[in-house]
Amino acid sequence: MEFNRLLQIKRIYAQPAALELPRGKEIVERWPEADVVLVDNHWNIPEVHGDETNVPRWSRIKTEALVLGVKKALTVKPNGRSADFIAPSSANGCAMACAYCYVPRHKGYSNPVTVFANIDQIAGALERHATRQGMKLEPNQCDPELWVYDIGENSDCSVDALISDNVKDLVELFRDLPTAKLSFATKYVNPAMLSWDHGGRTRIRFSLMPADLAKSIDVRTSPVPERMAAINDFVDAGYEVHVNFSPVIITDTWLRDWGDLLRQLDATLTPAAKAQLAAEVIFLTHNERLHEVNLGWHPQAENVLWRPDLQESKVSSNGFTNVRYRSGAKGRYVRQLTELIEEIAPYCRVRYAF
Repeated sequence: MEFNRLLQIKRIYAQPAALELPRGKEIVERWPEADVVLVDNHWNIPEVHGDETNVPRWSRIKTEALVLGVKKALTVKPNGRSADFIAPSSANGCAMACAYCYVPRHKGYSNPVTVFANIDQIAGALERHATRQGMKLEPNQCDPELWVYDIGENSDCSVDALISDNVKDLVELFRDLPTAKLSFATKYVNPAMLSWDHGGRTRIRFSLMPADLAKSIDVRTSPVPERMAAINDFVDAGYEVHVNFSPVIITDTWLRDWGDLLRQLDATLTPAAKAQLAAEVIFLTHNERLHEVNLGWHPQAENVLWRPDLQESKVSSNGFTNVRYRSGAKGRYVRQLTELIEEIAPYCRVRYAF
């Protein structure tokens, strides 16, 4: 069973305040045989964060450890790409292990799921923010009518929904907000979400890449063909479903591989799914520190992720040294892929590409 493969929780590291909240109690009751280990700070747990000796245990930690915390910062941040705003996270980290994931850069090493038990405070902050925003008066690429809030910047909400009702609570919150919708990207198919009462106010973005490449770097995720097929199911269930072509990774055969993917997508989707489809196209950004960590647990991934012959360094706003494809060449790559989308799947509107 997929649930058991991803999550075999044996230890729950918990802030005492999280254990006092209803959501924290519910989660502990779901894994009654797990050891509960009290911690002062969900950000600093030596057994799971910041210890290079954990690198060989990367996937085991993600499978067996769960962290319960209380989210302090409830700030809603402006975005403008995936969404108008980034919501305060209801979780951080992931049970999956994509080799290019940026979250370990910030929290450190394996970074299993941290669930924030103060979901009522998070939901309250979002409701107040949406109320202050009022009506969306001018359409933009995020949405023509509603303010869009991304609730999954630091985790995969489809996996989070296996652990607690945090995501479902937010889906039901936005169902009843007159001026907003929520959105999240995912690489996991969670059929339980098909029965949720979302009121059409949830946009799911299934991340796709060529399947053979995904097998080596989208570690512990749902297979790409399964994600494609799920688009039809979620559209039938009333969800708005977009795709993320992400990350786009340059290889010797990359354009041919993306052509194959687009043809498979075209053959899979129903007319209803095609009619509402839109895409985000995001080329790979990698990170020097993550590259070094990956060499310890998944070095073969770095053969395609770390390409000094194609990439240039750039220090990000948070001080990390990132690498991305060289600016002149990247513009050409973007044009090639967007032209390919227009040729094979002209119904798929590209919301943005970078």
